[in-house]
Amino acid sequence: MFTGIVEELGTVEAIEPQGDALRLSVRAATVLDDVHLGDSIAVNGCCLTVTSVRDGVWTADVMQETLDKTSLLGVGPGDRVNLERAVTAGTRLGGHIVQGHVDGVGTVVRRTPSEHWEVVEVSLPAGLSRYLVDKGSITVDGVSLTVVSTSRDHRDGTHSFTVSLIPETLARTTLGFRAPGDRVNLEVDIIAKYVERLLGDRTPEGTPTP
Repeated sequence: MFTGIVEELGTVEAIEPQGDALRLSVRAATVLDDVHLGDSIAVNGCCLTVTSVRDGVWTADVMQETLDKTSLLGVGPGDRVNLERAVTAGTRLGGHIVQGHVDGVGTVVRRTPSEHWEVVEVSLPAGLSRYLVDKGSITVDGVSLTVVSTSRDHRDGTHSFTVSLIPETLARTTLGFRAPGDRVNLEVDIIAKYVERLLGDRTPEGTPTP
């Protein structure tokens, strides 16, 4: 589990294709302070397992399922990526409950700068829009953010939402340089999904189904 508070920007060192998978090597510093083989590190919001660590570079194997459902298929050597270690029992929950299980890939639609922050609009798969509410939580490339507004009636049938990024977020995460057209990983609030499932499993009379 994660909180969506990015600890550092790592740099992709190498990509090794392996048929229906790839091996991702990332150069980092902070997240390697107490890392062990088998630990979890979120890369742009994708929970990956550490398979090796050497000279400031750690590796993870990325399966086809992850490549099909996230933007990791498009990363290459030199790309910057958001990194966060899994939480511990004593970690402050500064963001919200994040699993590191990407629900879908969105696209940056536009960026609107202002004096002290920047509003970013992101499109998302229609099936995810029902989990978003104004002032609710959304994870974008592993960053815990508050939804400013949602839109579900674009003329082309697409759905989108906006977030406001403060200077700290712009400076310390990939969201500071994502441009319109860039793909981003999205994870909706797990609590919303559980509520939907619990309500869907009830009969019209309000009695839980067997």
